[in-house]
Amino acid sequence: MLAITRHHDFSAGHRVLNHEGSCKNLHGHNYRVHFTCRALHGEVDSLGRVVDFAVIKARLCAWIDVSWDHRFLMFDQDPALEALRAIDDTVVALPFNPTAEALAVYLLGTIGPSVMAGTGVTLVAVRLEETRRCSAVCEL
Repeated sequence: MLAITRHHDFSAGHRVLNHEGSCKNLHGHNYRVHFTCRALHGEVDSLGRVVDFAVIKARLCAWIDVSWDHRFLMFDQDPALEALRAIDDTVVALPFNPTAEALAVYLLGTIGPSVMAGTGVTLVAVRLEETRRCSAVCEL
């Protein structure tokens, strides 16, 4: 089945609560996220496209820019959350520990369906790179 992928770069900080290594510390990444979409019924449009890449940019990439880019992402159970929010009210509280895996699952299962509604395509995979060597992939 035909699919298209667009990537988007963003920067964000996080820490992984209860991590056994250095990721328990406050730190950040220059993330790259790959969004893969398929037409709902496997059909291309009159131009032969799944969807214009600009639709992914305007919806998924724009959501990243508004919601996570240059933000600090924290588990809402993190005891440091309120102290950091007292310093910076743009800290984002998430209902999960912000691992690459959990962020990818959230983008695919929660954000994708709502942001892509009405486009005739569905988000079927998210690959989130924390570094050039490390990434998590979540697929339908």
